Amino acid sequence: MNLSLFIARRYFFSKKSQRAINIISLISVIGVTVGTGALITVLSVFNGFENLVISLYNSFDPDIKVTAAKGKTFSDQELTVAQLKAISGVRYVTAVLEENALVRYGEKQYISIVKGVSDEFIPMTRLDTMVVEGTMELKKGETDYAVVGGGIAYNLQLNTGDQVRQLDIYVPRKDAASLTDPTSAFNRRFISPSGIFAIQQDFDSKYILVPLRFARDLFESEHVLSAYEVGLAPGADPEKTLALIRQTAGPGFIVKDRLQQHEILYRIMKSEKWAVFLILAFILVIATINVIGSLSMLILEKQQDMRILHSMGADQPLIRKIFFTEGFFITVIGAAAGLLAGTVVCLLQMHYGFITLGSSGSFVIDAYPVKLQPADFFYVLLTVFTIGFFAAWYPAKKLVSKRMILGAAKED
Repeated sequence: MNLSLFIARRYFFSKKSQRAINIISLISVIGVTVGTGALITVLSVFNGFENLVISLYNSFDPDIKVTAAKGKTFSDQELTVAQLKAISGVRYVTAVLEENALVRYGEKQYISIVKGVSDEFIPMTRLDTMVVEGTMELKKGETDYAVVGGGIAYNLQLNTGDQVRQLDIYVPRKDAASLTDPTSAFNRRFISPSGIFAIQQDFDSKYILVPLRFARDLFESEHVLSAYEVGLAPGADPEKTLALIRQTAGPGFIVKDRLQQHEILYRIMKSEKWAVFLILAFILVIATINVIGSLSMLILEKQQDMRILHSMGADQPLIRKIFFTEGFFITVIGAAAGLLAGTVVCLLQMHYGFITLGSSGSFVIDAYPVKLQPADFFYVLLTVFTIGFFAAWYPAKKLVSKRMILGAAKED
């Protein structure tokens, strides 16, 4: 058995002559445990929120989005649905035409984005799972319907069960000579609402979904599109498919995957997560000061043992290693207990959701979301062990000196 490990273990578990040393050692273990558990728990909660936000955006955003490199629109002859569908890995292609419009419902009015989509939009996005009132129906035969975001529906006081009132939509005409006469300056169309969807505020307060044919008639844009939204087939390689679409589309188009469509949002989420990680790591550094204190007191108490070990042939590096191992014991035990405690808390939260958001049902979830990731365990252990290493190394290096060992011998 390793001699330094054997002696360090005896020192750690044995009762000290000064009870304060035992108390400080226990406080050190508790501090490392709490800090480690907090790191795992907080990182897992951030993972849960990130996963939740991504899932919400995935209900509306496509896997890949193709837009014009210049301007807001492009001709559907420049790049066709057939060209995109011929690419390996592509399952759905939705043609999109969207523009700002004034929407009236009764006495209420609201500025929104009217988004016209082709038939593959619903199966591609599975937005029907996000409908909170009515149905996800955009057309039935020759009749067109609108599906409205929850924020817009709230501001318009929309009632999908009202068979009489319709949405009254206004957009400026492209060839309007003057805006003083609304009847000639605006295109005006009526459409009945069939349902209300609720995803999150960015979508709920902006979008009204309509069939593509209705949008083309409203915007007077027969062969013009704002974007193509592409859904990938199961098992498709996203990176490979993205590269093939870019090659097919050419330099006149911008092709983005899910993360690139909301790049700033995802960067902010990552930055917040690691900013909190650094703050908690700093708190852990403060907690490990107790390790330095308890180890320093132990070294002073064990001067007699150092003299005996020295007389038996133990050199200075071996004695330093004993106390370094003793200090590192605290870190290892605290880290193990903290990881176990943090994991248990996260698993309980995942299954029972006992820590709620207190939103009274106004949010899409009731309890804090949690997701455990192996990479977080690695980073937490690396951080804790690095801090613990220096906390054990410093007193072992500075206090266990040759002068102290020989000085203890002279006093006898």
